[in-house]
Amino acid sequence: MQGNGVAAVGECMLELSGRQGADWRMGFAGDTFNTLWAIRALLPDDVAADYVTAFGDDPFSRDQIAFFRDHGIGIARSPVIAGARPGLYAITLHGAERSFTYWRADAAARRLADDPVALRASLEGRRLAYFSGITLAILEPKARDKLLDTLRAVRANGTTVAFDPNYRPRLWPSPEAARASIAEAIAVADIALPTFPDEQSLFGDASPGATAERLAKAGVGELVVKDGEAPALVIASGEGTSVPAIKVEAVDTTGAGDSFNGAYLAARLSGDDPVEATRRAHRVAAAVVQVRGALAPFGTLKGAFG
Repeated sequence: MQGNGVAAVGECMLELSGRQGADWRMGFAGDTFNTLWAIRALLPDDVAADYVTAFGDDPFSRDQIAFFRDHGIGIARSPVIAGARPGLYAITLHGAERSFTYWRADAAARRLADDPVALRASLEGRRLAYFSGITLAILEPKARDKLLDTLRAVRANGTTVAFDPNYRPRLWPSPEAARASIAEAIAVADIALPTFPDEQSLFGDASPGATAERLAKAGVGELVVKDGEAPALVIASGEGTSVPAIKVEAVDTTGAGDSFNGAYLAARLSGDDPVEATRRAHRVAAAVVQVRGALAPFGTLKGAFG
């Protein structure tokens, strides 16, 4: 992989995480941002890491940009839109499992592809560009096309593109619409990082092996099929390897898959082969589920990554 740094595309929201009673903690999170957070923690400081989205001009958006900057994350050419604001979600925990309530219909991130020139400038020349099915789902069809066109163009110029289908039914008008868009995105991806229960729900795959076979036939050369506490299935250079997960007592599973993705991509960027990258990603995911919130401290991520 060559080029200048890493960019992730999507929506970073305001996150409210519940405590006892009426006390809530506000933070910033979102699937592709959580992945970039892990990448930022695990790669050297001189590797650029930028989050590509659209921001409002409200105080929360300004705080979000400042939070990124304080943790070594830039915003590239992401637009700031007058009168817009970020989306919001709240996490409710039931044991270690979580449920989410969202307020995001008018979020600024839905306009991240309004300026195709700025979007191209944000992604051009990167070592890696990362996006997800949620990135696709928040965009209107024309904006989705602009994003995929941009990814095709930068990929043709040498950027490696990684994609997590991350299917969330409530964000799509129908399963058919989700299947069509995700299939288009898979065709743009060099690396795919699907989660088996999502793929089973959307495509009817009978097993992680069936998911891997379908994606390989679609042209993805490198993929890791995640499956919670079950082993991950790694496919690279036509070979398949099962890599066991690490079982721990989970406190909060929020962001575990996103952190796995970030650790995997950071390991690959650092020169690890896909199987070793998956082992390191499992270690990071196991550490993340033992802390509360979507963003584990950088020290926690680094310690698990090794």
